[in-house]
Amino acid sequence: MQRTSKRILSLLAGLTLAASLTGCGYNDFQRLDEQSKSAWSEVLNQYQRRADLIPNIVATVKGEANFEQETLTKVVEARAKATSFQITPEVLNNPQALQQFQNLQGELSSALSRLMMVSEQYPNLKANQGFADLRVQLEGTENRITVARNRYIQTIQDYNVLARSFPSNLTAMVMGYQAKPNFTVANEAAISAPPKVEFGK
Repeated sequence: MQRTSKRILSLLAGLTLAASLTGCGYNDFQRLDEQSKSAWSEVLNQYQRRADLIPNIVATVKGEANFEQETLTKVVEARAKATSFQITPEVLNNPQALQQFQNLQGELSSALSRLMMVSEQYPNLKANQGFADLRVQLEGTENRITVARNRYIQTIQDYNVLARSFPSNLTAMVMGYQAKPNFTVANEAAISAPPKVEFGK
């Protein structure tokens, strides 16, 4: 009889422990952590796709006589910096490293935008079918980067809400799960200022 009651007590203790672990959010942390890593991999995949397009774009533009050398040089340098940044899993948890990664990708985006604007001044380049195809691929890749970043932002938001909500925040404290840094807007101050509209001359 005593042995049976000990078994029942152990079984009840086990069920109570299992129920408490289910509600603590541990499994949710694991799931969201894996989702954030997967979403980050997709962001990197799209940035790599863009980096792989650049040599072809540069080679095509170099064929245009008298093309602005400074613009080409800035694109090549920005690509070199962006691809030399070592991406490790720690980047996801390091706000400064994530910001540095964003800055390098932003410099590359800016240099590419300048290249595309300047290329409008060259009729032969605009008429070049190879360049037109590369331009379409680049625009598609920029769209994919935006989608991948948005997915990553959403997974990090879900993870951070879990890390800050009760009772899962207790699990986060015990297990050392910190809120993760997220992408930020590079020119946040500039876009938060109201635009100046002038009617005149």
